[in-house]
Amino acid sequence: MSLQPPEILVCGVDEAGRGPLAGPVVAAAVILDPGRPIVGLNDSKKLSARRRVVLAKTIRASAVAWAVAEASVEEIDRLNILQASLLAMQRAVAALAVRPRHALVDGTHCPPLPCTVEAVVGGDGRIASIAAASILAKTTRDAGMLVWHASYPQYGFDRHMGYPTALHLQALREHGVTPQHRRSFAPVARLLRS
Repeated sequence: MSLQPPEILVCGVDEAGRGPLAGPVVAAAVILDPGRPIVGLNDSKKLSARRRVVLAKTIRASAVAWAVAEASVEEIDRLNILQASLLAMQRAVAALAVRPRHALVDGTHCPPLPCTVEAVVGGDGRIASIAAASILAKTTRDAGMLVWHASYPQYGFDRHMGYPTALHLQALREHGVTPQHRRSFAPVARLLRS
């Protein structure tokens, strides 16, 4: 039995969907293979949707391990968005087929994990494994919002992915709140009170 080099046991962790008014928050954890570097990894927000999809396929095919998890709209409303994001991250790391020794998490907060963990501000633009996690989280969340668009086309989820754009806010005023809307978020809560 051969042991993996220590660096292979470091996972990057990131989330997508903290700011939207609708949909779950999605997190991903990725352990990249140092022997199979992926060209073009970057913060998912700096990549086109098409590029993210291509890179997501490469990450899934090349990574030592990857996992995606979410916290539901109900959990976001019950816990708050920060705690729900940390819960989704915890679930993603727990779902990895290979247990990491260390986790690098984008941002300033770390979820409780069964390994050492370090927060890295701007990590999705600086650390390949976090960038890979960013891409998987974003593409997974966007794909889910497209499914919701099919059920609720009048909201334009295919264009704004649940973010509070003028189009989305207008649709909320005209059509009301769906089961996918976060009731604890101010624009949705205001509508429910009116």
